[in-house]
Amino acid sequence: MSDFFKKLRRRPSLVIGGLLTSLVIGMAVFAPWLAPYDPVDFADLMVSEEPPSAQFWFGTDNYGRDIFSRVIYGSRISLAVGLLSQVINTFIGVILGLTAGYFGKWWDDLVMGVTNIMLTIPALIFALAIMALLGPGLLNVFIALGLTNWSYTCRITRSQVLSSRSLDYVTAARALGYGRARIMLTQILPNITGPILVIATLGVAYAILLEASLSFLGLGAQPPTPSWGAMLATAREQLFTAPWISIFPGLAIFITVMGLNLFGDGLRDILDPHLTRQGK
Repeated sequence: MSDFFKKLRRRPSLVIGGLLTSLVIGMAVFAPWLAPYDPVDFADLMVSEEPPSAQFWFGTDNYGRDIFSRVIYGSRISLAVGLLSQVINTFIGVILGLTAGYFGKWWDDLVMGVTNIMLTIPALIFALAIMALLGPGLLNVFIALGLTNWSYTCRITRSQVLSSRSLDYVTAARALGYGRARIMLTQILPNITGPILVIATLGVAYAILLEASLSFLGLGAQPPTPSWGAMLATAREQLFTAPWISIFPGLAIFITVMGLNLFGDGLRDILDPHLTRQGK
């Protein structure tokens, strides 16, 4: 146990990122018990644009809604979009990278050609193009973000497969008569999950930023749904008269993204075999 805590002390980014990420996850899970008011139904114009106080910790917006409650419920949307879209991205990237690295030849050239094209297109621009076709809405955000960020996972997976397919355990599996699918799924994939997990963690943070950007542009969650990006969009006109309306959703995005990035960086330190050998 003492060795475990010594390792944690050597990786403060993992500890801080884990704590911040756990805080946001706990906020999303226990939102009905943490939020003092309903984020949508509670709207009292008599207390609109109230500054932070003992009654309204984060103040109220121009409709008299409690910002603290809306920030708490907004974590559910951000985490759901980030996690689900990254699951889709990871699935696409792993399948393409795994097969491209193992089979090679024309399939590898095709996959890497499409991947390189995707890498040259900014993810936000590509997501905006998809949203222009599908229209605004939270479901369409899941689809758009699930198709925009798989290229990084694909490249990482392919490079790991290329370095693993000639190793002894893969050769032994071929000698035992394992089929290609079985070798890829039971021999190679379990041994390359570390880098994929790191990319997926960082991808969740990036997806949350993209969702906030789309909602800020009016293409994501539609009002009165409590989304951090949508809250920032509606607070533009009150930026100087009631700055708390935009400060707290912005802080929520900042803390969530920073926590996930620090957590992913800490995971990389643990799962990187070179750093592990050096005892870091």
